[in-house]
Amino acid sequence: MARMTAAEAAVHVLRKEGVDVAFGLPGAAINPFYAAMRKVGGVDHVLARHVEGASHMAEGYTRTQPGNIGVCIGTSGPAGTDMITGLYSASADSIPILCITGQAPTGKLHKEDFQAVDIQAIAGPVTKWAITVLEAAQVPRAFQQAFHLMRSARPGPVLLDLPIDVQMTEIEFDPDTYEPLPVYKPAASRAQVEKALGMLNEADKPLLVAGGGIINADAGDLLTEFAELTGVPVIPTLMGWGTIPDDHRLMAGMVGLQTSHRYGNATMLESDFVMGIGNRWANRHTGTLETYTKDRKFVHVDIEPTQIGRIFGPDYGIVSDAKAALELFIEVAREWQAEGKLKDRRAWAEECQERKRILLRKTHFDDVPVKPQRVYEEMNKAFGKNTRYVSTIGLSQIAGAQFLHVYKPRHWINCGQAGPLGWTIPAALGVRRADPDTDIVALSGDYDFQFMIEELAVGAQFNLPYLHVVVNNSYLGLIRQAQRGFEMDYQVQLAFENINCPEINGYGVDHVSVVEGLGCKAIRVTEPDQIAPAFAEARELMKQYRVPVVVEVILEKVTNIAMGTDLGGINEFEALAENVADAPSSIAALR
Repeated sequence: MARMTAAEAAVHVLRKEGVDVAFGLPGAAINPFYAAMRKVGGVDHVLARHVEGASHMAEGYTRTQPGNIGVCIGTSGPAGTDMITGLYSASADSIPILCITGQAPTGKLHKEDFQAVDIQAIAGPVTKWAITVLEAAQVPRAFQQAFHLMRSARPGPVLLDLPIDVQMTEIEFDPDTYEPLPVYKPAASRAQVEKALGMLNEADKPLLVAGGGIINADAGDLLTEFAELTGVPVIPTLMGWGTIPDDHRLMAGMVGLQTSHRYGNATMLESDFVMGIGNRWANRHTGTLETYTKDRKFVHVDIEPTQIGRIFGPDYGIVSDAKAALELFIEVAREWQAEGKLKDRRAWAEECQERKRILLRKTHFDDVPVKPQRVYEEMNKAFGKNTRYVSTIGLSQIAGAQFLHVYKPRHWINCGQAGPLGWTIPAALGVRRADPDTDIVALSGDYDFQFMIEELAVGAQFNLPYLHVVVNNSYLGLIRQAQRGFEMDYQVQLAFENINCPEINGYGVDHVSVVEGLGCKAIRVTEPDQIAPAFAEARELMKQYRVPVVVEVILEKVTNIAMGTDLGGINEFEALAENVADAPSSIAALR
């Protein structure tokens, strides 16, 4: 046993739990914790410019590698409330991050002390656990419990609030003999798997819906193996994109109202059975439930018991970690294959691939200003299969999901349910901190980019280079498109005549000057043929300067991206790919 402050014991626990970096901002009420980090060592620190930014950096860090848990730190009061958006984003997508906040002394919590707020109550709805630790001797065990909860069952975030006097109190603690608590994950039984596989085997046109739970469980390879064994095509959700490579013969496309493929939606409407694994039937995936569920049976496998039946009642449900379920599904499927029990799915798989070849959206436009579709076409050409894409929300992200290609788990890093503007820059920095080698390409519209643009300075200070594609139409594009239903175009224009930069022709903010003022590099593109050379130049600048590099593409101001409210009624606003005219009669209605 050793005598040390509670804050020092907490840092020892962080190290024992595998943490080697934290993102945050020091302040008066959390300074004892920073003193402990400095004294104990072993936990690096990235200084954010905004505490919300630190929480999104922690998210990006967690989402990048299996087993990672991002840590963000802030002082009392507004630092904690600033982290709430990051906690909400992490909670919604089942992402474990640990937020650590300072707090007023325990004796003043009820006296409206300076920057004293009940962050435990505020954070409760968006965390697995939020607690103000009032006893110093409980601090290391609170941290131990935090990691246990974050990793067990459905993953999620935790907030630990530490009064300053608790941090500074000395306690007895032995870091050498500390051990993490065993992680709990529910697992499917053989009887459950045999029943579900039997239902799948009876179907004529089955699909697997692969959700983000498969990525959380690091089970993408198992999902692909199960699909290959059974011959069943796969529909990844937005959060499950990359569980099966986009060019795999059984990848049938994404389904949904916005972030979807025409061929994915068409295949879903043709199916008669769906097995969802690690997904939550999000409304942007399903659209109108009557259309989504009509004439098809459903099996739902999810780690969280209360997710099963939350959106609609499946024909059969299994509570299980995705990896545990897939391991058993593969075991049983191999046995059935050896016994000749599995149906031949080649004709159904080929039908799905035919839709994938035919039902495409046009991307090649030579217009000036640039049409956004052309940007994604050039991104597909320029960036390889090992690229990690980072994006948040808006028409830029929706079009990215419609046109880009992802080939590996954790190579589409996206806050799916919360979608807070400003997420992309800090998340990309967290991704880079977690992965120093892979190509990282972030994607933003101009408004998302402006929300937390100050965090680019973090990339410059700590040498966290990545390439950021900003598609600038000087509009709140998704909101403008949504306002069509109200017959208005109101308070969504970002354009103004910038007296300091007349060459951008009324597009408002001079992003190039702002980016360079923050210590990074930027390139502005106004014509489609300039996009590919700009990407090549950006790569060279990243190598030379080791800072984020922004490629801003000036777009036409109004482009409507394909979307709708029902899978059978997606509005296609632009011309379709030329080979759509060759669509077979069975899917002619979907042209």
